[in-house]
Amino acid sequence: MFKRILIANRGEIAVRIIRACREMGIESVAVFSDVDRRALHVRKADYAYHIGPATASESYLNIEKILDVARRSGAEAIHPGYGFLAEYAKFARACKDAGVKFIGPTAQSMEMMGSKTRARQNMKKAGVPFVPGSERGLEFDAIERMAEQIGYPVMLKAAAGGGGKGMRMVSTPADLRSAYEAARSEAQRSFGDNEVYIEKFIVNPRHVEMQVFGDEHGNVVYLGERECSIQRRHQKVLEEAPSPIVDAEMRRRMGEVAVRVAKAASYQNAGTVEFLVDEQRNFYFLEMNTRLQVEHPVTEFVTGLDLVHLQLRVASGEKLPFTQEEVKLRGHAIECRIYAEDPDNHFFPSPGQITRLISPSGPGIRRDSGMYEGWTVPIDYDPLLAKLVGYGETREDAINRLLRALYEYFVGGIKTNISLFRRILHDPDFRAGKLDTGFLDRMLAQPSAESDKRATLIAAIGAGIFASMDPKATLQSANGQAAEAPTGNGTGAQAEISGWKRAGRLEALRER
Repeated sequence: MFKRILIANRGEIAVRIIRACREMGIESVAVFSDVDRRALHVRKADYAYHIGPATASESYLNIEKILDVARRSGAEAIHPGYGFLAEYAKFARACKDAGVKFIGPTAQSMEMMGSKTRARQNMKKAGVPFVPGSERGLEFDAIERMAEQIGYPVMLKAAAGGGGKGMRMVSTPADLRSAYEAARSEAQRSFGDNEVYIEKFIVNPRHVEMQVFGDEHGNVVYLGERECSIQRRHQKVLEEAPSPIVDAEMRRRMGEVAVRVAKAASYQNAGTVEFLVDEQRNFYFLEMNTRLQVEHPVTEFVTGLDLVHLQLRVASGEKLPFTQEEVKLRGHAIECRIYAEDPDNHFFPSPGQITRLISPSGPGIRRDSGMYEGWTVPIDYDPLLAKLVGYGETREDAINRLLRALYEYFVGGIKTNISLFRRILHDPDFRAGKLDTGFLDRMLAQPSAESDKRATLIAAIGAGIFASMDPKATLQSANGQAAEAPTGNGTGAQAEISGWKRAGRLEALRER
């Protein structure tokens, strides 16, 4: 096993990996940019090295600087987390050339699966079902012919990258050229590659992914699926395991296809095979993510496995310690991605200092976080602050526990999307498992019903609590109306509220 590992990332995922290292007796090395000098991952690591200014290209994306830190710190391996250099084959190859173990798949596997068109070509040879469309990037005339052949609506997609960049849905022939040019332009800006391909647009699809894991001895297993249909602009917002639509037989078939995909790529370490599922529950290969996913905690809950521990063990040469038959799923888990953004103002980013932080806890609740009270959230990177996960024996139990935790969560000084998740979890269609990738857009297009009649009462109670702390405080109730906090000595109704209730209700308030 490794003695010292460098984490080439920041935020909550860096903290997550540092914790796994500490549990396994491995020393951790953090890297940080100018604006991350006081970040939580820097405080948690055993060692920390400055690598440059805030601009990612000069710090977290600078391969030479990161490998130089690995050399100077004596790190034997590098964990890339997700994002930044995690799926960059050139980085994996550079690590190998420098004699440092890359904790992830080989550069060859990344290259095979990193381009969606190349992946489609290889998966066709392996007999994997995928959405009808082109197997390589096409010029406009060929795109136009293919669209007529497979029928509208169609989806144009960038061959490189992800995160919804370079994607355009086209409903009619009249819109095709402008969408094609826009997709190529965005793909070039985002990935330096303007290759665009076409596939049939599946109406009301679900996005379901299968976690796979391979070792360096040829063993590959699947660890169950995750429902990822709650998306905004093609980016996941909330994930759960297992999927409400997948039964044991469908899971077996989907898992076997995912393993076939991984073996075709000679895949090692953690990876995810993504599928689209149509209204008849047919599933189609979409792409493979060659890294640890943001949403890995829900899989850890339902399998009882620690995926980061597994990553480190497999990267050190160990075999997978279990067989496919030994993988058992139990219970249900749901994850919310907590962002520094304002859902009431077009999800505008909300950097700034966290002036107050009240974190949820209790049975079945997990919080992977990169923030703390007093920390200043920078505007330079992805606004993900934390991941909140609820687990229960049933899906209903998981929803209710997660809702309870969301009502306890309070982040002061900045805006967050916590209120969005309360709205999602209260939605009747979500609770019934009636999901597809258009769910969130439809929900947001509807006027927000008066969420929860308790919110006004919560705000009034909270106002009294705040008043006992600061008689001059001016508060906003949950409906946004300003209210002068009543004065008082904290007796009567205020005194009847227990400490955890105070923490749970303060999130309904917003200091002016």
